[in-house]
Amino acid sequence: MIRGWRRTAIKAISRNDHRNALAGAVAGLGGAIAIGIMEMFSVVADYPLAVIPFATSIVLVIGSPNAEPAQPRALIGGHVVSALVGLAVLKLTGPQAWAAAAAVGLSILAMYVTGTFHPPAGINPLLVVSGNLPWTFLLAPVLAGALLLTAFCCFWHRTVRRQSWPHRWL
Repeated sequence: MIRGWRRTAIKAISRNDHRNALAGAVAGLGGAIAIGIMEMFSVVADYPLAVIPFATSIVLVIGSPNAEPAQPRALIGGHVVSALVGLAVLKLTGPQAWAAAAAVGLSILAMYVTGTFHPPAGINPLLVVSGNLPWTFLLAPVLAGALLLTAFCCFWHRTVRRQSWPHRWL
């Protein structure tokens, strides 16, 4: 009886069955662990967690790992491209509310054009422009965080879900 339940649970988790509570609980655990790690890095880097733009990325990549925006090209590239757009707009206009809105719109265009569309990365230009953040924001937390999140997701999907992830790197 225990083996049957265990086998059913492993199948549900590995196929990421969205209607199975156990698969949802495991995905939630993965998200909580990833957020906990981000919180630890935010304390070490002295950045408030609210300025680290990965919570929705974690939900997407853990919860819907097969989606195109959940692949590393989109995850890493989308965050980097959108942060770059925000930094460029900030440099040209200063920290204006209208500039933050324009930066978000331009980052969507830039992600489409570069094939790195990752909806959660849309917060980056808003954070950059409205917070008047420095260019170092691009390296830490954006690039470092995206790389760490990608590594975590590789580990998570391969060891916990027993599925290969990503489906493609580029």
